[in-house]
Amino acid sequence: MKLHIRNFLSMFDVFGIVERDPFGNSMFLKRIIMFTLGWITYGRLRVYNKTKISGTEHLENLPQTGVLFLSNHQTYFMDVICLYHVFFSIKWGFKNSINFPIYLLAPRSRLFYVAASETMKEGGLLPRIFSQAGAILVNRSWRAKGHDVKRELDTAANDKVGLGLKYGWVVSFPQGTTTPYAPLRKGTAHLIKAHNPIVVPVVINGFRRAFDKKGLLFKKRNTTLSVTFKEPIQFDPNMPVEEIMDILREQIEQKIPVEKLKWRREE
Repeated sequence: MKLHIRNFLSMFDVFGIVERDPFGNSMFLKRIIMFTLGWITYGRLRVYNKTKISGTEHLENLPQTGVLFLSNHQTYFMDVICLYHVFFSIKWGFKNSINFPIYLLAPRSRLFYVAASETMKEGGLLPRIFSQAGAILVNRSWRAKGHDVKRELDTAANDKVGLGLKYGWVVSFPQGTTTPYAPLRKGTAHLIKAHNPIVVPVVINGFRRAFDKKGLLFKKRNTTLSVTFKEPIQFDPNMPVEEIMDILREQIEQKIPVEKLKWRREE
């Protein structure tokens, strides 16, 4: 009955007040949170630091659904916040720029990002607010509370991300940690094989120098932050998992450099 009432009201709902995402969250509330957080964080990306963006021409003709952005990871929150700013700006027709925050007046709302449940639920009020901006919560099977663990795989994770892909764009960090050159998780390759999304590799830099691990506090101002979008990839679903992993590792520039391999051997 409630569903029928909601469907009826949605026909007259020009502001999307009764609209819900696939996970049952209010899209109207999501837009308000995006607008508010966008204004709060804009200065961190454009005033106190400089953000250099390249490759948005690869995003201009992407479909509205079924696109998976895969990026290296440097902070818990500021990475995805910056990507959201870029996506909002692109919606308004701006290229390689977040210089005009007018885009916050009508942000792209069909966005989601994959995040660890413990980070969003146990980190206090602010992460809980951030989670309303499109978090797809998954349980990490390899890490909990800062320690390596072994627990059952979250088999529902792929289905959750699949729902997000059917509804819009999804951002994921296949390393699952902010540690540089950490191995990519094979679950990302299985996700690609299962849902066959358009994959856009993203390389970010400077966030680790500019912000603390959570991305909420400054470490060093006047830092150049960079975001590079690479050419979209449509993987063959029959491609072996390891081959997909090798391509992704190369594309998001997380292959361990030779000098680091040498240093590890000497250690």
